Amino acid sequence: MTFKTLKALALATATGGTVAFGSAAHAVEIEYWQYFFDARVTAMEQLIENFETANPDITVTMTHFPYADYRTKVAAAIPAGEGPDVVQLFYGWLNDYVQADLIQPLPAETFPASQIDTDFFPMVQAMKDGDQYWALPTAVRSLALFYNERLLDEAGVEPPTTLDELMAAAEAMTKVDGAGNITQVGVTAGMTAQDHHWWREGLIRQMGGEPYTNDYQTVNYNNEAGLKALEFYAGMFQRENPVTAIGFMDEPQAAFKAGRAGMHIDGSFRIGSLADIRGLKWGVTELPATADGQRSNYSSYWVNAITTKAEGEKYDAAVKFMQYITSDEAMQIWLDVVGELPAKPSVGMTEANANDPIFGPFIRGLEYANTTKFADESGQRQLMVEMVERMTLEGMSAADSLAIAAEAEQKLLDGYFAAN
Repeated sequence: MTFKTLKALALATATGGTVAFGSAAHAVEIEYWQYFFDARVTAMEQLIENFETANPDITVTMTHFPYADYRTKVAAAIPAGEGPDVVQLFYGWLNDYVQADLIQPLPAETFPASQIDTDFFPMVQAMKDGDQYWALPTAVRSLALFYNERLLDEAGVEPPTTLDELMAAAEAMTKVDGAGNITQVGVTAGMTAQDHHWWREGLIRQMGGEPYTNDYQTVNYNNEAGLKALEFYAGMFQRENPVTAIGFMDEPQAAFKAGRAGMHIDGSFRIGSLADIRGLKWGVTELPATADGQRSNYSSYWVNAITTKAEGEKYDAAVKFMQYITSDEAMQIWLDVVGELPAKPSVGMTEANANDPIFGPFIRGLEYANTTKFADESGQRQLMVEMVERMTLEGMSAADSLAIAAEAEQKLLDGYFAAN
């Protein structure tokens, strides 16, 4: 019996009544899986309650796992005919899930590609293959510049709007001790965090380049634009008066949380973890533009998909559930509860949301954001880490280190697409 049925039975028993099990016997129960994160679980509980109220013949059971175990659990359950009918996955895992036959394409009659192309922010099209979509998000993420209000005021500078202003503000907020060691960075740095996204989809494009071609299968940054982007980035820590240090306080976000960094580039998912830090006064602004106003951003997202386990009436119920959790109503609830951004302009670009002092800079950034189609995100990120390490630890030039990174990443991509 489902929870609803047991609840009805208990109520009837308490009041001396009887329960008609006819409708319950024909009810459909589907499973939804996601990784555990408090706010996400709370938001999904609310969405499930709303959906079940509107669809009393469908019950949705949610299961969640720690992030570290999540992919393993999904990969084991679905081939065995168990587990979720609707599953949450990171957009970068899509190829793996399709190749492993874990998910099935969304029905074109319910989710027409042309309509999705019109209704959703453009980066969602990374989930499309030909004329069909495999998955859709409830929410998306982008990058923005967090700043410490106290440190800005102390240095007498304003939140930067351009890359030149970013460097000037960072220099004003950097502090060193008597031995010349940095004790407070003007801006954080580290390719292990979000900087590899900022460099790839932000700085390279702002310098007039395109990081990849051939649908992200061909590296395209070992050129003038890529070199300019790397030289700007490295210029934060390779200059006469550095404004940051790689590895400062181990993690960039840790330095900002501790009030030891004036500025920090991060994703909208960081908002929740900063909100409750006592004594930290912070604000958000859009990523700095070039002097001539060129902007670019990076967007990532988690999506929902119908698994290959869902068949018959469970499949029909899963389609209905997918329709609801990708609706405008669901996206507003997700923004309010989780703080992640709506995947549709119809929700994100409302006057209230787009002008919100915290969410607004991230939402506005979606209009000029790009989504990297990773073959191996962790492997590709590590190559960017090593690119910077060759410069900081070995004294290699930006041009030489960039060329090595491009060659190594192309080899990684060639191997991946040859095998798939």
